[in-house]
Amino acid sequence: MSKIALITGATAGIGEACAHTFAQQGYDLILTGRRLDRLEKVAGYLNDKYNVEIAVSSFDVRNREDTLRSLESLPSKWRQVSVLVNNAGLSQGLDPINAGSYDDWDTMIDTNIKGLLYVSKLVSNWMITNGGGHIINIGSIAGKEVYPSGNVYCATKHAVDALTKSMRIDLLSHGIKVTAIHPGMVETEFSEVRFKGDKERAKKVYQGFEPLKATDIAETIWFVVSRPAHVNINDLLIMPTAQATATNVLKK
Repeated sequence: MSKIALITGATAGIGEACAHTFAQQGYDLILTGRRLDRLEKVAGYLNDKYNVEIAVSSFDVRNREDTLRSLESLPSKWRQVSVLVNNAGLSQGLDPINAGSYDDWDTMIDTNIKGLLYVSKLVSNWMITNGGGHIINIGSIAGKEVYPSGNVYCATKHAVDALTKSMRIDLLSHGIKVTAIHPGMVETEFSEVRFKGDKERAKKVYQGFEPLKATDIAETIWFVVSRPAHVNINDLLIMPTAQATATNVLKK
């Protein structure tokens, strides 16, 4: 029986790269995200290329009712999840705290923290029933330090860091591994989402140096998941060579 990986935010970026990596390793997949057309395109490609089974489930992790209903409505065989990649997350705006948008704050908190919790509670109970599993939470360098105007985004990723540590303790007796992967600057749709569709501004973020690629993170996640049963990588911070901290980047 093939192993199953559930990946949230699988329509692009790190989530999509993880889908390719796990499919290549023979995993059947549950792919979730807000854009059904993108999910179906990814699923069709991976099914044709790797002959793996794929279930797609389109919902916004901010909506608890939709999240739980969508996942619980999957056929029972899909509850045999051995790997959960909590990738769905975003940043909105880059304003000082006094000028921040309430709506942006709600979006980040509801997605990065509450959405992760909704999926994790449901899937961790599946894993308990199954006798084990591995949960990968995608954090950020923003979860290790703060930077100007990062305020609420940094706070949400600090929360992911804390939740990962708590989950590891709470799920220890159930044989469930829990890992946090904290990337630095990765060239994905992240900045475009942060700047609300401003492609030119987003492009400038990655100019003058070589940022990480989504595949770099996916390969790192696979390394973590593929360790022997007695080994867990608790916490991993991965940066481009040109980046020393959240704000110190060597640009040429």
